[in-house]
Amino acid sequence: MMSQSQNDSLTRVGPGTDAGDVLRRYWQPAALAEELNSKRPVVPVRLMGEDLVLFQDSEGKLGLIQRHCPHRGADMCYGRLEDNGLRCPFHGWHFNRDGQCVEQPAEPEGSHMHESIKARSYPVEERAGIVWAYMGPGDPPEFPAFDCFRAPDTHVFAFKGLWECNWLQGMEVGIDPAHASFLHRFLQDEDPADSYGKQFRDKAANTEIPMTKLLRDYPRPDISVDETDFGIKITALRHMEDGCVHVRITNQIFPEAICIPMSREMTITQWHVPIDDENCYWYSVFTSFNKPVDKTLMREQRLKEHRLPDYAPLKNKRNNYGYNPEEQESQTYTGMGLDINVHDQWAVESMGAIQDRTDEHLGKSDVAIIKYRRMLRAAIAALKEGREDDLPMQTIDPGKVFGPISIDAIAADGDIDAAYHQEDNARRDNCSWNASF
Repeated sequence: MMSQSQNDSLTRVGPGTDAGDVLRRYWQPAALAEELNSKRPVVPVRLMGEDLVLFQDSEGKLGLIQRHCPHRGADMCYGRLEDNGLRCPFHGWHFNRDGQCVEQPAEPEGSHMHESIKARSYPVEERAGIVWAYMGPGDPPEFPAFDCFRAPDTHVFAFKGLWECNWLQGMEVGIDPAHASFLHRFLQDEDPADSYGKQFRDKAANTEIPMTKLLRDYPRPDISVDETDFGIKITALRHMEDGCVHVRITNQIFPEAICIPMSREMTITQWHVPIDDENCYWYSVFTSFNKPVDKTLMREQRLKEHRLPDYAPLKNKRNNYGYNPEEQESQTYTGMGLDINVHDQWAVESMGAIQDRTDEHLGKSDVAIIKYRRMLRAAIAALKEGREDDLPMQTIDPGKVFGPISIDAIAADGDIDAAYHQEDNARRDNCSWNASF
């Protein structure tokens, strides 16, 4: 258990908050690049409690500025996209992508007032199908050399989804290896060959065992965590009846991302991004090591479960997540369909907008969650004490932070490290782009 003040410290993200100050030292997903694919590339963004507007100017460059005009607070999302910037329709005040006011057409001719007017703005970059924002002090850090950032555009696909809950409970479900044997339990196994783009529908490592069966048959993994340059490596071992050990390597990327294997050829790197204290988006980058990603198919699959323009899931608390008790008897553990995102969504949203951690009881299988919370508390303390260099990835060369390795493997001889490294090396050796370390 933790105190209410400790829970607030880890969950609240507005300007000047403990966790918010930590998250602002890292690049944050602000929007999908596809959201700008329109005749008028202007997108409202709410990120860590701040209302912003993202736009693309006539040079094709991106700007992210405060949503409410510094003049009298009108909504800049309705601004006129012209003259290589965004113009407020109220009085014509014109802002460039850096937030600088460059014209005030209603002011007396010759006025220089505009030179002292600047909208709050943040640096932005497009990577892996996502527009990223840096909301912290000083210059933004370099991007690490993660697989999702090194892979060519043809081999990555990005999507996002809305969850109506605090970012921390959204992130913590992704570093909980034990839950997959229950929350994502399928009582009937699909043919993995027909399950492109779906997690837990592949065969386990180099066996013929469907992952759904392995997770169902071995629900008590031995879980260990190791601190790394980027965050935490999580190892989940499932000891099989034939003496083999199934090894699943997943990762927590500080401060609020995970990297997990989707299949033998694909990984998912997922950020859990605060909209505000009580809502978040997950942003996923699917990275293929072999064939180019079928973006059309993957997008169609996810748009069957989400609506536009807010990427809200069609199954939600207002329709009981599609819960069907008959399905729960014979098909799935939850009775909420075959999309595991819905399972996770129900789990984290049902905790409440912000989970009351003063009334939780963690077990041994929660070792990664315990480790992560300690890391976050340590980062908060370091910032308060002026030790910003002690935050993860702040002083190391980002270009040397590779991977992270996220894979399923089978250890037939008990050598866990050799098993997953061998599987990962084989995947990288056969990769169609340079995935070597």
